[in-house]
Amino acid sequence: MKIEIKIKALYLYILFPAILFSSCASLSKFPGVGRIKTYEFQSQQLPSAFDGFRIVFASDFHYKSKFKEKQLKNMVRAANSVSPDLLLMGGDYQEGCDVVPELFAELSRIEAPYGKIGVLGNNDYKRCRDEIIRAMQFYGMKLLEHESDTIHKDGQQIIVSGVRNPFDLARNGASPTLSLSPDDFVILLTHTPDYVEDTDVSNTDLALAGHTHGGQITFLGIIAPETGSKYGRRFLSGKTQNSQGIPIIITNGLGTSKMNVRFCAPSEIVLIVLRKG
Repeated sequence: MKIEIKIKALYLYILFPAILFSSCASLSKFPGVGRIKTYEFQSQQLPSAFDGFRIVFASDFHYKSKFKEKQLKNMVRAANSVSPDLLLMGGDYQEGCDVVPELFAELSRIEAPYGKIGVLGNNDYKRCRDEIIRAMQFYGMKLLEHESDTIHKDGQQIIVSGVRNPFDLARNGASPTLSLSPDDFVILLTHTPDYVEDTDVSNTDLALAGHTHGGQITFLGIIAPETGSKYGRRFLSGKTQNSQGIPIIITNGLGTSKMNVRFCAPSEIVLIVLRKG
């Protein structure tokens, strides 16, 4: 019995640090960007020309929070290191209007030949919306507010559809994807994952969201005192789906809010490689 207890204790002694490391480690070689998290997303709906198409998704910069000049430059380096075709941005760009030009000037250095597209977050609707719009226009980036943009490649196309203020369902509760064809491959870009559950997002093949910060402070990436989602852990981070089975990828984001601390919720950019499934 004593030997068995000692073996179990030794097992936990070895297992616990391994779980902690796998859940909390920041393994990126770009300081300030905890990791580059990669997903391969397969779909029969994907046009063959887009097989292998690479999308970088970044959200919740909250510049300048814990995410400052050095971290921003490293984020640009990290994004360029994975050779993206397209950059998608999920909002909550700033913690003050004075930093908006600096932020987008740096983001413009990301090399994405098929463009840079974003939506706004709740912070951006509270302040700096006009400044963000001007900066995005100046650098040739597209802001989608209940609009869609078509990406063309070798005579084929995919569609990126962006949600305007997903917290205002009275005005924005009809998803912009509803006007699209079910035959199109559609990526829905929304600041909060709750929108994908709260509304009918038919014709969406993949939804991308942020806002939760992965909990920002968690225990083993599982228990989070604050999730940013009314659905709790269900839409905390990573790849999941809504009640209709539509896939969602939720990023931990880059910056911080309320407290400039992250624990077991590494900051990240997301790389999505599209595959004809």
